[in-house]
Amino acid sequence: MATASAAVRRDWLIGYTMVAPVVLGSLAFVVLPLGMVVWYSLHEWNVLANTFTFVGAENYQRMASDPGLADALLATLWFSIGLVVVNIALALLLAVLLNQKLPGTTTFRTFFFSPVVVSLVAWTIVWSFLLQADGGINGFLGQVGVQGPNWLRHPTTAMVAVIIVQVFKNVGLNMILFLAALQGVPEELQEAARLDGAGAWRRFRSITLPLISPTILLVSIITIVGSLEVFAQIDVLTGGGPGNSTTVLVYYLYQQAFRFNEFGYASALAVLLFLIVLVLTLLQWQSRKRWVFHEV
Repeated sequence: MATASAAVRRDWLIGYTMVAPVVLGSLAFVVLPLGMVVWYSLHEWNVLANTFTFVGAENYQRMASDPGLADALLATLWFSIGLVVVNIALALLLAVLLNQKLPGTTTFRTFFFSPVVVSLVAWTIVWSFLLQADGGINGFLGQVGVQGPNWLRHPTTAMVAVIIVQVFKNVGLNMILFLAALQGVPEELQEAARLDGAGAWRRFRSITLPLISPTILLVSIITIVGSLEVFAQIDVLTGGGPGNSTTVLVYYLYQQAFRFNEFGYASALAVLLFLIVLVLTLLQWQSRKRWVFHEV
């Protein structure tokens, strides 16, 4: 009996030892910083003036009447919708094409995935030169008789340009995830449907999509969360302009903290961002029961 108790205690000790690094890391780098941000959001904190005054919910009340925040939320909405729709659709299309048994698919996989491992800042700087009024994109369009716009200096084209740069940067990762899911679809099911007279679109809609739906859920969560945290692309390409057309929530938060020294208000914006990400992730996770294969 004593031996059994010692074995149980040893197992418990080993288990706690294994999970301790993750638990301690989460507490130190997630829970504690989040708690500090909430605490800072209840204060008016000006680093230059060296003031740290408790103001309660004033920073949160300020959000309701802040026109800059409304513009930032609208820009974030448009950026997220454009990025998620284009990224997922293009990644799935590329995965379907590269899943075919055709020569050269390995080269194309490498071509589309290589931007994922390139430095984000370096990638964005290169695109900033290409998208100038006299840059490479307009130079190519001029060769075919098309007068290209000043992509980064017009509100509509600036947002489109930022979305395209981000899509090309990360579409390869989603493509690889979709490709792995497609290769896991049993060929027997496809062959049986083909023998029953189902066309390519019917097989894709009724067999392939349901079987890869768990991967679609994963990709959608990753892409939506990533779209809400975009910063470097905005900073390098447009600086939030022209006007406030590309000032998304993260960049607006940065401006409040490091340009206007409103660290308390910026902390409240960070809490808002956290809540938006949390709510959207939970909604996607709950909705999986309606459309994800094998989820009940």
